[in-house]
Amino acid sequence: MPKKVLVVDDSLVVARQLEQIIGGSGDFCCIGSVRNGAEAIKANMQDNPDIICMDMNMPGMDGLTALRSIVALDKEVKVVMVTSLGGVSDNFNEAMKLGARCVVSKPFVAEDILRALRAL
Repeated sequence: MPKKVLVVDDSLVVARQLEQIIGGSGDFCCIGSVRNGAEAIKANMQDNPDIICMDMNMPGMDGLTALRSIVALDKEVKVVMVTSLGGVSDNFNEAMKLGARCVVSKPFVAEDILRALRAL
């Protein structure tokens, strides 16, 4: 049975790209896509995904703030963070400290995302 993945990204283009990569893999299915961290927290509680693939920089609640809240509610959650921000090393370190399992840099290719997801 494919693992359920929630996509969290404010960019519709990136969200659709992630959905296509995830859905076309055969190993995963995209169970939904939300636009910010607050929606991610709600969707995680309602939909119980196996993995969350989340952007770091979003309007409203950013990915790192959402990650902190999601991990506080569910210590076993598996989150892959995606970022295009400068200073990736600082964001990488912060995300890993907060409980992310992996950080993938934008722009990415399909294999980057699938490798990160399959490692979980």
